[in-house]
Amino acid sequence: MKSSYFKGQRKLQSVMGGGAWRSGLVAASTLAGLFSLTVCAQQAEQQQADQGTPVVVQPGAPGQPTRTLPPSTRATLPPRSSADVQFMQGMIMHHAQAVEMTALIESHTQNKELRLLGARISSSQSEEIKFMKRWLAARGQPISQAMPDMPHMNMSHEPMALMPGMLTPEQMEALRKARGREFDHLFLTGMIQHHGGALTMVKDLFDTAGAGQDAELFNFATDVDGGERAEIRIMQGMLERKTSGYKQ
Repeated sequence: MKSSYFKGQRKLQSVMGGGAWRSGLVAASTLAGLFSLTVCAQQAEQQQADQGTPVVVQPGAPGQPTRTLPPSTRATLPPRSSADVQFMQGMIMHHAQAVEMTALIESHTQNKELRLLGARISSSQSEEIKFMKRWLAARGQPISQAMPDMPHMNMSHEPMALMPGMLTPEQMEALRKARGREFDHLFLTGMIQHHGGALTMVKDLFDTAGAGQDAELFNFATDVDGGERAEIRIMQGMLERKTSGYKQ
């Protein structure tokens, strides 16, 4: 009986050992195959590089090798909606007025805190205007919005439609005429109104079905929202301190 038991044990161990050996062989073969594919891809890339041909590599899915694409492969821009284009065009005009407002600070007030804020707004919004123009140009879109076709309207006597929060011509004229504390007050209240309009534009964009999906535009719009909310809080604080007096 004991002899039969040991024979059975040896047979079982032999079968288990053979199964483990076969599993190990399959795993080794799989690894070798993947290694071979990687080496072949690297060799192809090196060969193209030696020939001065651009190498375009597409990463594989998890567990899959990378693919070397033809040199003629070109990147494509993500799909856009008309709301994306209108948002960028409108925000360029919106930012342009903010820059125009900050340009008045140097000659209209000696308030150092306001001057620092104005320089910050002017710099950031000027750079954002450049970005928006590049974004539109890359997509073959005009910088400004097309006006409706109204042949019987004399456009020279018609005010252009304002984006949300933009100052009216009357408000801008009052700002130009003001000096000192009066200018400080009008600038802060006007720019808070102006920034609030930008937040409305961002909200309207994201509330529009299919809009705001472009990664660059999404990041830009969320940055505008966060940055202008922060500046609104700064300006509200400056207004609250106004009664304590500004340095003139």
